[in-house]
Amino acid sequence: MPGLGEQIGRLLLTAGFLLILLGGLLIALSKIKFINLGRLPGDIFIQKGNYSFYFPIITCLLLSILLTILVNCLFRK
Repeated sequence: MPGLGEQIGRLLLTAGFLLILLGGLLIALSKIKFINLGRLPGDIFIQKGNYSFYFPIITCLLLSILLTILVNCLFRK
């Protein structure tokens, strides 16, 4: 039976690998202009002089919904 440290290590490696895959997919999709994540209507962008503030609230909500559906489909018993 693997120890707690080994289990956490495997979890972190798996999460990191999944993040790399997701990042690569998003980069590839942005190159072919399939979806314009980060520039959706409702994302907040404020620019005044030297200062700019960006908060992609709608993009975050959309990704949260999609990931929730994906995780529920994958891990449902």
